[in-house]
Parts: sequence; structure tokens; C-alpha cells
Amino acid sequence: MAAAQEDDMFDSIVMAEERFHGEGYDEGYSEGVHAGLIEGHEYGAMNGAKIGSEIGFYLGFALTWRSILHSQNNEDDKLSKKLKVLDSLEGIIKECPWEDATNDKLQENLDKARGKFKQPQWTSQKEAAASRRCLELKHAVWKNCFEM
Repeated sequence: MAAAQEDDMFDSIVMAEERFHGEGYDEGYSEGVHAGLIEGHEYGAMNGAKIGSEIGFYLGFALTWRSILHSQNNEDDKLSKKLKVLDSLEGIIKECPWEDATNDKLQENLDKARGKFKQPQWTSQKEAAASRRCLELKHAVWKNCFEM
């Protein structure tokens, strides 16, 4: 009986390393999962804010230019083309469910919106300068808000 008790005592000493290894692994794994969730949340919030800011900028750009172009009371062909591009840009922005990050078309629609934003050919110096100023403002805002 004394020999069996000594075997149990030595067994617990020998097996301690394996037991502590398993406990350490479990503890490290749970801490890693927790840290990963926090990091993933922060990354998602930052990238979501970037996309939201960009889409808001494009929509604001389209609505502002629509207002400017309508105030000119001009019925030429160039105005019509510009308004079609702005309609298309607004349509892309409004039709996509931007709040659903799992949507397969999210990146595709974002690329389409970027392309439509670059598409208008501003003819007057005033329009070209205003468009350049919009781009400069967009880059300045992104630089200040999203640099890490």
C-alpha cells in the first residue's frame, strides 16, 4: 500500500509539467481570442469609417454639383452629360446596402463610385478648380482623420 501511495505521489510530480502545459495553453488561447476580437473590432471600425467617409464624400459631391449645375440654368449637351454622370453616381451609392459588410458587391460598388467620381469632364476653369479643391479637401480630411 505504501508503494502505491509513493507511485501516486511521483505520478503527480511527473505529470505536473504536462498538466501545467495544458493549462497554460488553454489560458493563452482564451487571452489570444479576446485580444483578437478587440483588435478585429478596432480594425473593422476604422476601415468602416474610411468607407463611410468616402461614400459620404461622393454623395455630397454629387448633390452639391447637381445644385450648382441646376443653378446655371443651362440646357446644353455638356450639362446633360454631367447630370447623367451625377445621376449614375447617386444611383450606385443609394442602391447598395452599405451597412452590410458581408455583401459581395460592396467593393465592386465602391470601385464603380470611384470611377464615376473621376468621370465628369469639367469644361470651365471655375468647375475644374472647384473639382480639384474637392479632391484636395478629401485627401486632407482622410489624412487628418485616418492616419495611424
